[in-house]
Amino acid sequence: MNETYVECLIKKKTPAYMTLLKILLIMLTVIFVVIGFILIPALLIGVAFGVIFYFVYMNSELEYEYLYVDKELVIDKVMAKSKRKRVAVFHLDQMEIVAPVKSWHLDNFKNRKDKVFDYSSGEEKQPDRRYVFFYDGQKKVIFEPNEAMIKAMQMVAPRKVFID
Repeated sequence: MNETYVECLIKKKTPAYMTLLKILLIMLTVIFVVIGFILIPALLIGVAFGVIFYFVYMNSELEYEYLYVDKELVIDKVMAKSKRKRVAVFHLDQMEIVAPVKSWHLDNFKNRKDKVFDYSSGEEKQPDRRYVFFYDGQKKVIFEPNEAMIKAMQMVAPRKVFID
């Protein structure tokens, strides 16, 4: 059987406010733990800030892994390079169109009010490597595959996948 297998890993850009929030939480944790040596309730507050920092850190250091195997695109979210979570599974048969973000092929889809899911790096690079696909008439998904993945998808569905 002829199987197509392509994977790609994209790091999501960490927003500046998340970096500031992490610094603030570290400072508050240290201050309340030091004060906690004198007053026990302050130690509990310091521990609470430490737990909040852990969850902020896990959700700010994100990577998306795309895995394309035989007409199926699986997107996983890797949090802080230690925890993996399956985000979505998409079948190529239910995709309406796959094209670059600024493609003229998407002109017919501009006025649609689909729910938007962004699984890309979150930044517009030069040249812009992000792609969009509309899935099952309900979702608009933005992702950032490599050339091998787009070629593999185009081999299976040449009328749905556009490179421009």
